[in-house]
Amino acid sequence: MTVPDITIAIDGYSSTGKSTFAKLIASTFGFLYLDSGAMYRGVTLFAMENGMISDGTIDEKALEASIGGLDLHFRRDEGATRLWLGDRCIESEIRTLAVSGMVSPVSAIPFVRAFVDSRLHSFSEGGRVVMDGRDIGTTVFPNAELKIFMVADDAVRAQRRFDEMVAKGQSPVFEDVLSNLRERDYIDSHRETSPLRQAEDAFVLDNSAMTLEEELIWIRGIIQGRFGILE
Repeated sequence: MTVPDITIAIDGYSSTGKSTFAKLIASTFGFLYLDSGAMYRGVTLFAMENGMISDGTIDEKALEASIGGLDLHFRRDEGATRLWLGDRCIESEIRTLAVSGMVSPVSAIPFVRAFVDSRLHSFSEGGRVVMDGRDIGTTVFPNAELKIFMVADDAVRAQRRFDEMVAKGQSPVFEDVLSNLRERDYIDSHRETSPLRQAEDAFVLDNSAMTLEEELIWIRGIIQGRFGILE
């Protein structure tokens, strides 16, 4: 199936599989995948490593003074798009529970969102990109030709995050993972700047009980119907 040069915006709650789904779309249809959540995690990691976060408190003045020169960028490596901080790949470091616990309050800061939005727009020039996050279809790319909003059961999402962390050699407690996930949901949905919400023209995908193969069948049908593709 030949897909036109469009921008696909994927939003939704934490651990609904947004990144996995976006990567599947990118590899299947030849799109460039950009992970906005990774950018926010990169800013959070930078702040943590440079003493700008202490006991859950963010030194916003210090972060604002430093963020302009922050060299966060994506590189394509063996078919995957990874986040780098300068000359260091930080894909593993940004997926820890410590970063997960601070990424929502950091991403709620207006100047952080402005920084990330600016970077994402520069990466996506020319179209034919798929991007996932929490405000892609509502704020970053409100004119995206195709918008998807992903949801899933809380327990299912927590189990996915738990399994992901165990696979990386971490030792999480399931109840902590579930609590962190629900806290992030609340913060993301109630922040003052660009809160998480479903765009009016978004297609809703509840993948609580779906396989990746079923998700691919679903998106093929959506694209065919949306753009009149008969293949």
